[in-house]
Amino acid sequence: MIALKGKRVAVVGLGASGLAAAELCRARGATVVGVDQREVAFAGEFVLQKDARFDGFDLVVVSPGVPTFPALEAAREVIGEIELAYRCRMHECPVVAVGGTNGKSTVTSLVAALLEAAGKRVFAGGNLGEPWAAHADERFDVVVLEVSSFQMERVPTFRPDVAVLLNVTDDHLDRYASFDEYARAKGNCFANQTERDLAVVPEGDAVCLREANRGGARVVTFGDRLDFDLRLAGAHNRRNAAAALAAIEPFGVPRDVVTKVLATFEGLPHRMALVAEVNGVHYYDDSKGTNVGASVTALLGLREPRAVLVAGGRDKQGSYAPLADAMRAKGRAAVVLGEAAGRIEAALAPVVPVVRAASMDDAVKKSAELAKPGDAVLLSPACSSFDMFRDYKHRGDEFVRAVRSLEAR
Repeated sequence: MIALKGKRVAVVGLGASGLAAAELCRARGATVVGVDQREVAFAGEFVLQKDARFDGFDLVVVSPGVPTFPALEAAREVIGEIELAYRCRMHECPVVAVGGTNGKSTVTSLVAALLEAAGKRVFAGGNLGEPWAAHADERFDVVVLEVSSFQMERVPTFRPDVAVLLNVTDDHLDRYASFDEYARAKGNCFANQTERDLAVVPEGDAVCLREANRGGARVVTFGDRLDFDLRLAGAHNRRNAAAALAAIEPFGVPRDVVTKVLATFEGLPHRMALVAEVNGVHYYDDSKGTNVGASVTALLGLREPRAVLVAGGRDKQGSYAPLADAMRAKGRAAVVLGEAAGRIEAALAPVVPVVRAASMDDAVKKSAELAKPGDAVLLSPACSSFDMFRDYKHRGDEFVRAVRSLEAR
């Protein structure tokens, strides 16, 4: 456990994880200074990021959404909120870390549901839900964390008992210099594992296997084979379920418990959720599809033969060529909006008709005009949401509202 009493700690980035980290450090007896690029409410000393200097601080805790900057690199010791919670937890228990470009929220939730159904007291959080730092004083049987690449950037001692890497596809190339740098951040969850631990990766995935082999854990692989009935739709969810089952292997969950959970688990909001059927067209909310790989998976997993894709948002500077390939197979048309509309239109226009929308209401209206009975309309933006919406949930909620209005006409 890290000793913080009497230490000076700077917390950079005062979103949910930063505020939780600040409160945890204060509870451990540290003097805490909050640092943010915006003026925000903070119970304690506060400075703007442009004025930040870390001389005289014993520790700097950086939130996952904050990219590095020179003053941060010059600090004595810099860790992330996950590392802080790991060092500060009052009661040790097994930790399961679930990473990957796509599918990690579903797998994290499913792992937690399986363990809870087996009678375990589980904390499920991290990148999904509440920060671990807000619960570091509580006693659990298992901690299940969704971990992003950002959260895995500064975790020098973090050692999960089970680490899962579902996939690595182009994402966040506006933050990372290369795909390999991004993959290495994802793979940091394996780096400190030992032979007592478990690393779970997809079969035949050389990138994920390379990252898993950075540590000393026993490596197991998963595919799309599943000997259970699954409520979740889509071939990708069979792989997600297989990954979850591999992750819970050390915990001895009974088969009858697994059968019941897989038959009833419905997934999460804004992840391939059927909103409505209007005039023979199914409308799906996959607002959590914030990168190209996620949108490709969503498209190819549709039961409907053709889809009108609603896409766009803040561009992450990756290639949209894989999305064009998927639209060639499944696309009826595309409706694009947001900052990335031009790049997506350029990639998709040789494949399907593309129209632009000024708002989510406009996007749904134009999608309804383009779709034919038996088609799907799929909101799977392939981009982050911050150009037009607060977050992916707000974007999904606006899509659902617009579809409901369409349904009511």
